[in-house]
Amino acid sequence: MTLGRSLILVLALVAVAAPANAASENIYDEKADAHKLISAAVSEAARSRKNIVLDFGANWCGDCHALDAEMRKPELASLIEKNYVVVHVDVGRFDKNLDLAKSYGNPIKKGIPAAVLLTPDNQVLYASKGGELADARHMGDNGVYDFFNQVLNKH
Repeated sequence: MTLGRSLILVLALVAVAAPANAASENIYDEKADAHKLISAAVSEAARSRKNIVLDFGANWCGDCHALDAEMRKPELASLIEKNYVVVHVDVGRFDKNLDLAKSYGNPIKKGIPAAVLLTPDNQVLYASKGGELADARHMGDNGVYDFFNQVLNKH
């Protein structure tokens, strides 16, 4: 292999690996006690009169990172901050916090990320049981915003 081809191969490998490195930031605290996080969110939601979003996912999940990136965009971040307390619930390799997922209707059954919308007193308003967010990478520019906006307007 010539030096030119070797350089092209190395650059191609770096380009392919770059998105994986961008997704290496942990969204989900793998050591957190999700039960305590939800309990704290219920208290905060009662004080602030906001609903709660449980974001079930995992750090290895590309669609979870895509959802998180969309949720940080100004328009959606503003909508979420105004209306929700967000809790990221780590499901590991579908071997963690499964009891919580089941208690909220098993929203992870058809993939992650999955979302559950709760009232401030921990009652389910909505659960994404059909894998609605599991393809977050391909939902388009407004797909995630539209999802949250529609769920908010229904409740």
